[in-house]
Amino acid sequence: MSQRILIIDDDERLCAMLEQYLAQGGYSVTSRHTAADGLAEQRRTPADAIILDLMLPDASGLDVCTRLRQRSGVPVVMLTARGDPMDRVVGLELGADDYLPKPFEPRELLARLRTVLRRGQHAINPVMRFGRLEIDREARRARIDGQPRPLTGHQFDILITLAERAGRVVSRTQLLDAIGGRVLDTFDRTVDVHISSIRAAIEDDPRQPRRILTLRGVGYLFTRVQDEDTPA
Repeated sequence: MSQRILIIDDDERLCAMLEQYLAQGGYSVTSRHTAADGLAEQRRTPADAIILDLMLPDASGLDVCTRLRQRSGVPVVMLTARGDPMDRVVGLELGADDYLPKPFEPRELLARLRTVLRRGQHAINPVMRFGRLEIDREARRARIDGQPRPLTGHQFDILITLAERAGRVVSRTQLLDAIGGRVLDTFDRTVDVHISSIRAAIEDDPRQPRRILTLRGVGYLFTRVQDEDTPA
């Protein structure tokens, strides 16, 4: 069954565009254009994630976020046409999982949506173990033999994307989606640079990687089993 997304935004043209775009990504999408209708829809048919506008005709999105958090931990991505950093801070403090200013690229929203959905799915069992390597989704840390390894936020998102697909090839475009998504130029080295840094942090010998392998022209592969490692 496809995951259900609820959009609460009074911009009907934007909602129609997002409904079509997210449906192409495999999601079931419903839009409501007031706070009251959105909250009623969520009570009636709970969504897996909510895209919530900050400015609604009958209430503030901050108030809606507060009311949602009183009932559940459903992932919330908050949208706003205002650029005030304080809105972002308050929204996150009230329980929003992410925050995106308008105008935005639909691909970036999709990437952020996938991230918050993934966090929700793994809230019960946040830790993945691959022998000596431990990846803690909740703390957003990677450890080798219990010792934290230095990774930036984007590098951790890439590592999570690879580890969750262990044994399967992941393209550079998919990894770019994991860090916010943008058009990938033929000569863009962003993903490759991040992969090099991740290898430096978690591989015994980054020059001869055993955990993250490169398949030239295809993508990257996070290996399930190494000689000394058996993933939990």
